[in-house]
Amino acid sequence: MLRRFEDARILMYSHDTFGLGHLRRCRTIAHSLVEDYRGLSVLIVSGATIAGAFDYRARVDFVKIPSVIKLRNGEYQSLDRHIDLQDTLSIRRSIIHHTAETFNPDVFIVDKEPMGLRGEVEPTLQYLKERGTKLVLGLREVMDAPHLLDAEWKRNDIMQKIDRYYDRIWVYGPPDFYDPLTGLDVPQGVRDKMGFMGFLQRSVPRDETRTPRPEGDYLLVTTGGGGDGAELVHNVIDAYREDASLTCRALIVLGPYMPAKERMKLIRKAKKVPMIEVIEFDNRMEELIAGATAVVAMGGYNTYCEILSFDKRALIVPRVVPREEQLIRATRASELGLVDMLRPEEAEDPVRMSAALKALLVRPLPSSSSPNLRLEGLAKISAEVLPWIEEREATRAALKTAAS
Repeated sequence: MLRRFEDARILMYSHDTFGLGHLRRCRTIAHSLVEDYRGLSVLIVSGATIAGAFDYRARVDFVKIPSVIKLRNGEYQSLDRHIDLQDTLSIRRSIIHHTAETFNPDVFIVDKEPMGLRGEVEPTLQYLKERGTKLVLGLREVMDAPHLLDAEWKRNDIMQKIDRYYDRIWVYGPPDFYDPLTGLDVPQGVRDKMGFMGFLQRSVPRDETRTPRPEGDYLLVTTGGGGDGAELVHNVIDAYREDASLTCRALIVLGPYMPAKERMKLIRKAKKVPMIEVIEFDNRMEELIAGATAVVAMGGYNTYCEILSFDKRALIVPRVVPREEQLIRATRASELGLVDMLRPEEAEDPVRMSAALKALLVRPLPSSSSPNLRLEGLAKISAEVLPWIEEREATRAALKTAAS
């Protein structure tokens, strides 16, 4: 423990409309902070439908707001289709603002969406800024293709609002990997607030009551949340059916957001292949990745951090629509020799996929290509938070003394 506080509070916002990435990243940061600082409480506002399926450490909790899902065409709709989207957004906005008023955080960390879903966080940002709360925007190391991100942000005047509200911008990656704002016209005020924190290291939870995990060698296939991961699973199963010499056991995790129809189809298909085991969801992906011989994935941010944290061979088949984030990340990581990559159309060929899986099992570890790569994001975040909370505690103590 670095320091003990009396009543320090951090609020985090995770809009969560597709997949698990935002909530898992917030949860990782929250767990690291409460481990470093006693007396610190972290509250995560999340729209994830399965936010309650994860374990949370003491002094970390979440507030569930009504879920909004992002369709594959990029549009949004309420998870409960009987409720109008605008009504759902109004409820979310109200809960977020009331939570901030009641919780009264020292620091507010917003994940990825600067103003929240459809601007739902902006009123809260304005309120907390007036109260002196430190406002932090956390960005993935890759956001999207520059032309897509630029158009989206210009429509909503996002860059100017970032400059107006935020005190600090954390980039969850090293500066020599990728700049999330590359290709955009970035005001100097925004650049001055940016800090490249590094990737967020993952570890296997220390839990004596955890359920047993697979033993022996296995190839882990994960699609993250699974909402758009069915094709990758089909491709892996097809490769095993095509090539009987693929003898490494494969453990496939479908993900909680995979549509039920696709899930059942894949389970039936996989039963015909003795070397393949399918499970629907596991809330401790860190353990599964740590125990795997190699990983096949779509390459979302969290999976990538886990691959590097546990130094695992990986084959990435990235999503290419509606966002190009995974493609950009996989291309850059492949250039650096950290992973192998197939585009989705290449992975559809069972012969090519089989060859890629065989090559994966004998490729060099990521540490062989980048021995100096460090995952120091959590330590840097902890160091930045410390003086902010100390300043707020000193202010509260001074006010208390003056009042007495």
